[in-house]
Parts: sequence; C-alpha cells; structure tokens
Amino acid sequence: MARYVVLIDQGEDGAYGVVFPDLPGCTAMGDTVEEALLNAADAATEWAAEIRKDGSVPTPRSAAEVIADPETKEATDAGAVLALVPLILDSGKPAKANLSIDSGLLDAIDEAAKRIGVTRSAYLAAAARNKILQDG
Repeated sequence: MARYVVLIDQGEDGAYGVVFPDLPGCTAMGDTVEEALLNAADAATEWAAEIRKDGSVPTPRSAAEVIADPETKEATDAGAVLALVPLILDSGKPAKANLSIDSGLLDAIDEAAKRIGVTRSAYLAAAARNKILQDG
C-alpha cells in the first residue's frame, strides 16, 4: 500500500484543505484536520480509480523528495503542514482469507454486521479500511 505525502492548509473559513503533490488535481477538504485526512484518503482512491482507466497511478515520492520540492517549501512557508495518506486501491476482485479470531469476538462481529445489514466480510473489510485510514 502506497502512502502519499500531502499538504494540509487551513482556509480562512476554518476548513482544512488537502493537496497531493504527487497526484495532480487530487484534493480534499474537511472541517477538522482528521476529517480532511479521511476525505483525502477517499479522494485519492477515487482519483486513482479514474487514472487507472487510462494509465497508471504515479509512484509516491519519498517524504524527503517532496520536502525538497520548491513548491512544497513555498506551501510550508505559507503555513501548510505535511502528513501521510494511505492509498487503498480496490481491485474489484474478492479474495478468500483464513483468519483465526476469538469466537466471542466473531459473535460480536456477526451481531454488529447483522444489525447494520451487511455481511461479515463487508463488515470486516470496512473495519480494516477505517483502521488503516485512522492509523495513516
């Protein structure tokens, strides 16, 4: 899983904007930094899905390379901060996986999945995606 360096900038109205130096045109916003970063991860996934139709997704530069970029220096001098955002590329193909998990936890997962009307697999995939995005 690739991680991209992003620039986070606070706008005048208090909202935060996120720009991906390595994904041209990919941006996101949020009322908080956390929301902006979660929205950025979604935006990167959607951006990559579109780009993959006609080409390949650019490989992320290292943090050192992005920091050395004059455009990044200009943005950070103006108050932007750097963060990492993971890019989760969905393949559209399910894959089977054997997992060992405590039976009590599995019962709780099944109950929670049923309560919101999804399968165990969908529930676990969403939980894993959310955890990856939160941990950056």
